[in-house]
Amino acid sequence: MGYDAELGAAVERAQHGDEEAFATAYRLVQPGLIGYVRGLVGDDAEDVAADAWLEIARDLGRFRGDGAGFRGWTATIARHRALDHLRRLKRRPRTSLLEQDVLELPGGQDTAAAALEALSTEHALQLIGSLPREQAEAVLLRVVVGLDGQAAAQVLGKRPGAVRTAAHRGLKGLAERLARAGEGAGTSGAGRTPRDET
Repeated sequence: MGYDAELGAAVERAQHGDEEAFATAYRLVQPGLIGYVRGLVGDDAEDVAADAWLEIARDLGRFRGDGAGFRGWTATIARHRALDHLRRLKRRPRTSLLEQDVLELPGGQDTAAAALEALSTEHALQLIGSLPREQAEAVLLRVVVGLDGQAAAQVLGKRPGAVRTAAHRGLKGLAERLARAGEGAGTSGAGRTPRDET
């Protein structure tokens, strides 16, 4: 059974009161969801995600769709809770990984996505947070949450083409930054031999 099929089956059972199935759905969705929320609100991600899960559990009976649809639905709820959180913080501003504009989404997983997998989660989120906001959120939804372009566009209220473009530009920018960082790391001490140091 594939990931989305397993998730869809768990959600359906959870809607009929199966607590173990809800725990399975949580386990399948939470890693990507917390990464997405962390990209939006930084260190407050656990609290915001907890608020989102309270709403998800409360409204689960109203959800209609499959596993992929459930991931998009939970991302939409988490995004709303994150934006509410950021609005509350405006009175006492704090740094977050992304600016506070509303974002667009793009698509396209390529070598940049593979490079992201090799980085630590924290470092990857810092790199993504350095992108323009619309690109950062598109990358988070496409790569971290795993939504397709259409689902990511629905979460953000944008056209799928705009989301795919933003994600593509974001991933391309990340690949360029990673390449520059690799070149910088590879050139330090280049040309020196142990004999030169004696």
